[in-house]
Amino acid sequence: MFRKVKKRHSSSSSQSSEISTKSKSVDSSLGGLSRSSTAASLDTDSTKSSGNSTSETCAEFRVKYLGAIERLQFDMSKSLQEPLDLINYIDAAQQDGKLPFVPGDEEMILGVSRYGVKVASLDQCDVLHRHPLFLIMRMLCYDDGLGAGKNLLALKTTDSEQEQCSIWVYQCSSSEQAQSVCKVLSASFDCALTSDKS
Repeated sequence: MFRKVKKRHSSSSSQSSEISTKSKSVDSSLGGLSRSSTAASLDTDSTKSSGNSTSETCAEFRVKYLGAIERLQFDMSKSLQEPLDLINYIDAAQQDGKLPFVPGDEEMILGVSRYGVKVASLDQCDVLHRHPLFLIMRMLCYDDGLGAGKNLLALKTTDSEQEQCSIWVYQCSSSEQAQSVCKVLSASFDCALTSDKS
């Protein structure tokens, strides 16, 4: 059903990123059902690295914007360290009406590079969001549980003073696309760390 992504082995690095894929049972109050989700997670606080700086570090993806929960106090961010905590928080926000379950029809271009993540209109004329690489705390993807095979991509960022955090949620067309975004972002972190060392 979902393609398993193997955890990449670590090499010596004081600071880097990690992609892991974990099967989670995520509780949803929609009809009292429990949904099974495969979450691919990128944790930028991890001390593990693949050591692979030759991976593609720039790519563009067509996504839809679901919404954002902005300016959360940093104390709240500390309670959202694990992928399942973040997924449950987004679920609760959807139940409370703070985030929709389904995005609008407008597609956007989500570009990932060594500088971070940029979300722009399809014609690239309007930049809607910019997430600098050094402000990204975590990115993860998981099945939205609505049965259409769509995946949500959640991006947790902080501000330059690290006093607040925000959660940005995008819808990908498939689990493969969402996991590809995480892979490219992981490669971008590896590339940035390699550049810092040289």
